[in-house]
Amino acid sequence: MAGERFASFDGTQLAVHRMGSGRPVILLHGLFSSAYMNWIKWGHDALLADAGFEAIMLDFRVHGDSEAPHDPAAYPGGALVRDAAALVDHIGLAPGEYDLVGFSLGARTAIHACANGVLAPRKLIACGMGVSGLADWERRAAHFKRVIDEFDTIKPGDPAYVARTFLKSQGVDRVAARLLLDGMDPFDLASLANITMPTNVICGVDDGDNGSGQELAAAIPAATFTEVPGNHLNSVTKPELGEAILQFLVAE
Repeated sequence: MAGERFASFDGTQLAVHRMGSGRPVILLHGLFSSAYMNWIKWGHDALLADAGFEAIMLDFRVHGDSEAPHDPAAYPGGALVRDAAALVDHIGLAPGEYDLVGFSLGARTAIHACANGVLAPRKLIACGMGVSGLADWERRAAHFKRVIDEFDTIKPGDPAYVARTFLKSQGVDRVAARLLLDGMDPFDLASLANITMPTNVICGVDDGDNGSGQELAAAIPAATFTEVPGNHLNSVTKPELGEAILQFLVAE
């Protein structure tokens, strides 16, 4: 496992973790998670490396080993898309020379980047994402803003308690996290028609947190849908998720 830092578009220092050698696969983690928590801990990176790929795993700003600035100017619209693009530039990858995988917020970011022509991977995989996670992001963000704003008063039994527990376990900087959520861009579902590369939407059978993955796949011209075990919280921990990612990447 190789780890390094690089300067993103505004100078924010971001961490990237790399495993294996071969065709590059960029992996983007979920909200308030990290490369370690989504890809490394459960062996998805090792699975890809053993199959002849290089797993390149970004920690978004505010996440993992990356910086979490408290300056509101560090959170312009599209900051996470620009972080992903900065990683591609840092490594020196041309369009079509890499594959792109995202889970939850990482999937939303990857879809944004591809739909708006910022990134052009050979293949795109969106895990744990559905239509409402794109079109109704404000509702989803409001849930996490409430967790941050009421962090010290949320008790067991509250629907927000699970998210509070996760934020605490990950040591998330809540000031920076609030700024990040405030800077998130809306998404126009019509732009899904711009995604022309082969795409796979992968969701847990019990995952409805971001709406229907099947509907999302149906809205993307060259997309298929794959179901794996689990819900939004635990599907990423299942070996079946890594296996589904690998199967799509190696398919002709």
